[in-house]
Amino acid sequence: MDSSYVIGIDYGTDSVRALLVDARTGAEVAQAVHNYARWKEQRYCNAAKNQFRQHPLDHIEGLEATVRRVAQNVPAAQIVGLAIDTTGSTPGPVDENGVALALKPGFEENPNAMFVLWKDHTALPEAAEINEKARTWGGEDFTQFEGGIYSSEWFWAKIAHVVREDEAVANAAHSWMEHCDWLTLLLTGGDLATFKRSRCAAGHKAMWHENWGGLPSEDFLTLVEPKLGGLRERLFQETYTADEVAGHLSEEWAQRLGLTTNTVVAVGSFDAHAGAVAGEIEAYSMVKVMGTSTCDIVVAPMQEVGGKLVPGICGQVDGSVIPGMLGLEAGQSAVGDLLAWFRGVIEWPLRTLLPQSQVLSTEQQQALRDELSDKIMAELNVAAAAIDPEETAVLALDWVNGRRTPDANQALKGAIMNLTMGTTAPHIFRALVEAICYGSKQIVERFEQEGIPIKQVIGLGGVAKKSAFMMQTLADVLNRPIKVAESDQAPALGAAMYAAVAAGIHPDVVTAQKAMGNGFAESYEPNPARVADYQRRYEQYQAFGQYVEHATQLRAGEVAETELVNQA
Repeated sequence: MDSSYVIGIDYGTDSVRALLVDARTGAEVAQAVHNYARWKEQRYCNAAKNQFRQHPLDHIEGLEATVRRVAQNVPAAQIVGLAIDTTGSTPGPVDENGVALALKPGFEENPNAMFVLWKDHTALPEAAEINEKARTWGGEDFTQFEGGIYSSEWFWAKIAHVVREDEAVANAAHSWMEHCDWLTLLLTGGDLATFKRSRCAAGHKAMWHENWGGLPSEDFLTLVEPKLGGLRERLFQETYTADEVAGHLSEEWAQRLGLTTNTVVAVGSFDAHAGAVAGEIEAYSMVKVMGTSTCDIVVAPMQEVGGKLVPGICGQVDGSVIPGMLGLEAGQSAVGDLLAWFRGVIEWPLRTLLPQSQVLSTEQQQALRDELSDKIMAELNVAAAAIDPEETAVLALDWVNGRRTPDANQALKGAIMNLTMGTTAPHIFRALVEAICYGSKQIVERFEQEGIPIKQVIGLGGVAKKSAFMMQTLADVLNRPIKVAESDQAPALGAAMYAAVAAGIHPDVVTAQKAMGNGFAESYEPNPARVADYQRRYEQYQAFGQYVEHATQLRAGEVAETELVNQA
């Protein structure tokens, strides 16, 4: 039997990674990572405005650099398939041929012509309008399968915001595509009008559902924003699961990647969904994909839960993770991002004082900063773990990027309470880690309150693999054992599983999981001595959150009233 290989390509927030995998066994042959150059410089971003945009050239350069590097390890003819997963919702405008506007003359430096990253929250007003009009317009509530609350992180809110803000982009955009769809179209060179769009992207972020024949109605979309008129026709009606064939590599991209036109390209997916597949998700498991943010993925048999609606989550879609099962998504908007924010606060002296050195070269200064940065996080984990939770009253909210689940509200802000003159950096770091775990507990409770049992918890991603302190705290807070997936590149491995099914190596995703899964690296058991104390602190976290949310609502009301007075 000839060897067959597949490539999973995982586009994260900061970088893209490609993983070459034995299509029958899942053995990882080679991997490569490429950091986005423009993103690293934070070009086209404005954190103060919650604006985060990515240039498609970052994505194209990363695609070529990583795939060519892993593909050279085996004969090109033996690489039978590939699949792409990306962050989401990360939509971008395209012309009638599917070319991203930022690649066209006149739009190269326009952030509105680029991909609007998942964490971009500039569309808060548009999301609020979608929610208000969905409940009051007198027709179908198109948010009902999206948890009942539409988020500024998602497809329609972002498009509405950009077309309102930028007339040139509104006029030039023939259509809009999720990042995972655009990259898949780019590789196959297919026709935009007949291209197979991702089921998980459309169902979880674009309010696509079979009950109303696809996307929300033209009447509703133009009620939200008249400039959306006609766009629905130029998008899509059908969607496809990630195990299906989107096409084959075009001649151009086969040459650019060092592959052949026989290589099958699977339908695109989101990183968390692919990661859940690699995490060997099964019915009523919760897979926590823990990176810059966290996505919590659950699957359940359609015949058992198909009629249930879980409020406040990020959607429930037939086949979005495993074809034939209902995929449910939740998550937290800041996990790795929250810890990186705190590290950045502590590192301020490194960034401001080291560049003044007259002794070290620029390269030596950067190497020293990087070394110290890594040591800071390692030492914070050790020191925070050594603190007895009963001896610290510091409490935090994990909402520095807003709240994703339960009940999306991206206008919320993070907060810390009970600081004293004795509070140290490890005390604050520990409070932030605990806050992440309490936020996770709220999500688990929401699922179970709505009749979706969580029978096991699986962690994967950089945070899950690197921070034993985080995972032990999570096990204690949830009062559940947590298994951590073995693969360091789980989303890429999950994409490779999808590719193996599309290429015909395995008959379905479940079979691919069993054949290609890497198993689990370790397991964390809850410490009974900690459970009661964490439950008490969790209740304090909930009360703190209610207070801050109420204060945010009051402040929003005051601002709105002031604006009305000024307009008068």
